[in-house]
Amino acid sequence: MTDTHDANGMIYRRLGRTGERVSAIGLGGWHLALESVPEALGLRLVRDAIDRGITFLDNSWDYNDGESERRMGKVLREGYREKVFLMTKIDGRSASEARRQLDESLRRLQTDRIDLVQHHEVLRFEDPNRIFDDEGAHAALLEARQAGKLRYIGFTGHKDPQIHLHTLEVARDHGFRFDAVQMPLNVMDAHYRSFERLVLPELVKDDIGVLGMKSLGNGIVLKSNTVSAPECMRYVLSLPTSVVIAGIDSLERLDQAFDVTRTFTPMTTEEREALLARTAPVGRTGEFEPFKTSSLFDSTAQHPAWLGEESARVQQLMSQG
Repeated sequence: MTDTHDANGMIYRRLGRTGERVSAIGLGGWHLALESVPEALGLRLVRDAIDRGITFLDNSWDYNDGESERRMGKVLREGYREKVFLMTKIDGRSASEARRQLDESLRRLQTDRIDLVQHHEVLRFEDPNRIFDDEGAHAALLEARQAGKLRYIGFTGHKDPQIHLHTLEVARDHGFRFDAVQMPLNVMDAHYRSFERLVLPELVKDDIGVLGMKSLGNGIVLKSNTVSAPECMRYVLSLPTSVVIAGIDSLERLDQAFDVTRTFTPMTTEEREALLARTAPVGRTGEFEPFKTSSLFDSTAQHPAWLGEESARVQQLMSQG
């Protein structure tokens, strides 16, 4: 199915085989509760984004100690819940921790159902096996889906495309196909540990919803002085993405997101090649994608307790040593 538009210029796309139609720009949850964003502004950003046509809302159990979910929940209870496709993420790898975090997210978001719940920060090669262990988080999400607490299941990660590919393989081995996958997609990614080149084709082939993030790399991509913010957004929107999640912490940035969609035309092959040629010299080492090359963006590395306990089988083997 092709893109559709509304009167505000927002683009709507199909979320993989779910068949859901969602806004091509998603409102990122992390920015909504930064220290620089007062609560009144955070609430207004959510309201204005929805009123103007953004339907995909991103969040996570761990964003700003839960304040991002709490702020979003305050708006959702005002009658906005049925107007949006709501997504959040959990860090727990054990079933017990996943259940606890999901129930807490439901309370904060003031809803009895989340449309998409994702295993967050799949950054290590051992993460998929922990998730799909008999006592792992995946069992908890399947249980929650059966109970009507969630509709779809996905995963996210920002470290290495090979870990994404491994996660997809482990899921297949367990007879499961994800509904959506979130990953970095930007002009620098094409040159270093590229999710676009390695993972994106697999998702398109399996009709899995593609959620692009870090199109500006938290603004770091712009510090390369090789590309503008509108070019970054247009580049990612030109890929076969369902949603590009944008960090919006001001009304000006919200306006910018709508300007990009209102004027959007897909990049031609010539435009794309010219942009990649311009960014290649600074993109080859990952300098402007520190979420790949450092641990500064790895929340679960800084807070390992969020993952929950290892399986009983692993603990038993350790005790036998």
